[in-house]
Amino acid sequence: MKVYAHRGYSGAYPENTMLAFRKALEAGSDGIELDVQLTKDGEVVIIHDELVDRTTNGKGLVSSFTLCELQKLNAAQLWQDLTKFEPIPTFDEYCTWVKSTDLVTNIELKTSVIYYQEIEEKTLAILKKHQLQEKVFFSSFNLLSIANAKALDASIPCGVLVPDSGLVNAGYFCDKFGFESFHPYFGNVSAESVAECKAHGIKTNVWTINTMGQLEKCHEWGCDGIFTNYPSVCKAWIMSKN
Repeated sequence: MKVYAHRGYSGAYPENTMLAFRKALEAGSDGIELDVQLTKDGEVVIIHDELVDRTTNGKGLVSSFTLCELQKLNAAQLWQDLTKFEPIPTFDEYCTWVKSTDLVTNIELKTSVIYYQEIEEKTLAILKKHQLQEKVFFSSFNLLSIANAKALDASIPCGVLVPDSGLVNAGYFCDKFGFESFHPYFGNVSAESVAECKAHGIKTNVWTINTMGQLEKCHEWGCDGIFTNYPSVCKAWIMSKN
C-alpha cells in the first residue's frame, strides 16, 4: 500500500511548500499529492485553496495575483514557530526538484470552483519539459478536467476524485471511461467497494488517512494507496507489516 504525502508532510510543516515536500521525501513517502492553480498571468502554482487567506498573510483569489505578487506572500503564516517564511512554489520549481527523486506525484487539478483556462495544457507542458510523464498521475473533483488531461496525453494515469458523498460502482465507472484509479473519502470505503474496483482493474487510493484505525482498515481492505498528513507514521507502520 503506497503512502502519498497529502500536500507534502502537511501534518508537521506548512502545506504545499517545498519544505513540506522535502520533509515528505525524508519521511520515506512513496509519493506526494499536491494542488495546482493558475496565477493572473497564467503561471502554474501549487496551493490548495482558491483564496490565499487561510494559508498565507494575504487576502484574495490566487487568480487575482501575478506570480511575482503571489510569491511575496508567506505560505508559512500558520507556522511561525517553525519557519519564518516559505513562498508559494511554482509547479516548475517542484518538478525541477522532484525529478531527481523516486517520488510519484499526484497532481490535483483545482478546477471545480474556477475552471482555469488551459491549466491541463500548461501543467502537461511543464511535465514534458522535465520528462516526468511516467512519474505522475492526475486527479480532480472536476471529471471533465481529468477527461481533458487524458485526451491530451492518454499515457498519464488519471484518478477519479469524489467528495464525501461517494460513488457507487466506481470500478465500473472508471473502467468504462478509461480512468486508472478511484480516490474516495475514507468514510465511503469498504472491503466491498475496494473489491469492486479490483474486479475492474482499478486502483483505490483513499483520502485523508490520519488515524491508526483508518490506516489499519485500508490495509485490511487491500487499498492500493493512501493520502495522509503524517507519512512517516503510516510508512513505518506499513513497513512493520512486511
